[in-house]
Amino acid sequence: MPGPRSLAAVAALVLASCAGPRAVAPAGPTENVRFAPETLVEVTPLDLELAAKNDEELFAIGTAAYAGGDFRRAAAAFGRVADLHPGSRHHAAALYDAGLAHERLGEWRAALERFRALQRGWVGPDADEAAFRAAAALWHLGELPEARALLDGLARRADLSTADRIRAFTELGVVERDLGEAAAAERSLQRALSIWQDAGDRERLDVYHPAQALYYLGELARASFLAVPVDPARDSPESLARALEAKAELLLAAQGYYLRAVRAGNAEWAVAAGYRVGELYDELHARMTGASLPPGLDLEEQRAYREELQRRVRVLLVKAIGVYEQTLQWARQAGVENAFVGRSQEALDRMRRLLVETEVLPAGVEEAAGAGPPPR
Repeated sequence: MPGPRSLAAVAALVLASCAGPRAVAPAGPTENVRFAPETLVEVTPLDLELAAKNDEELFAIGTAAYAGGDFRRAAAAFGRVADLHPGSRHHAAALYDAGLAHERLGEWRAALERFRALQRGWVGPDADEAAFRAAAALWHLGELPEARALLDGLARRADLSTADRIRAFTELGVVERDLGEAAAAERSLQRALSIWQDAGDRERLDVYHPAQALYYLGELARASFLAVPVDPARDSPESLARALEAKAELLLAAQGYYLRAVRAGNAEWAVAAGYRVGELYDELHARMTGASLPPGLDLEEQRAYREELQRRVRVLLVKAIGVYEQTLQWARQAGVENAFVGRSQEALDRMRRLLVETEVLPAGVEEAAGAGPPPR
């Protein structure tokens, strides 16, 4: 039979874890004019329709098109105001709205150009918002060092509002995390939370970015949790116990941040964080049941080890099911529809099948599997 220290370590872990404007060929005779093929752009019916409009008409067309979900038409109309009417009273708004339209079309390079033009040519809250949007476009384009530089500049500005400083440090932390700079990311995210907490009751602040900061602190702890190897076939009982203890501590740290993100009160991040809590238990169960067997066991001992391990880690399945169900309930109540909702449903279905495929459920497990809030 396997030594008691290995399974004791397993038990300890389980308990601890409870489009801008187009170039158009000039009108008139062209027989003596030569164009490089790559400079010619097809003139579309939309180009022809907008060509004779003034800035007021173009801005009205863009506004109506955006409100109606015709983002291609909106981008074209706003883009013509921005490029052809620099003296218009709508110029700054047209730059910003053209960027928003390109965002909705997923045209991040075009959006970036519009936001940068507004950021560099104007000052004030609209220009600051354009800088944040430019950083987001750079992130989508995979130009992370450029995004970091822009957000770092925003985070260093003492004249920003409290909400924008929280946003700057949060988004900077996300970019640093994606760059693989975990320590810098943690500092930036903690700085965002510190500013939020210091504001206290002095300001009524939106909780979106504090919840995002908490979620990504959970992501950093989760990455460390996943990086700790657990291999009974390789580790001595002592090293296995240490690895399991470290993994349990990191699971609790990640879970703590995710649950704080849930309690912050933003529905989008609550659903994302709830999914991640369920995934922690899901992942731990998979790691424990998928690990190699300790060496030196005969067939009977291997069978006994697997049965005992399965019995001890079943609680992880139950916890994961409960969290996924609660997450989907939050999503329904708040009307949230994002990728984490679909992932939670898929994971819940898989966990339920896995629970049924294993041994007969002990008394009371059926009720516990779907009851109560996420583990605390």
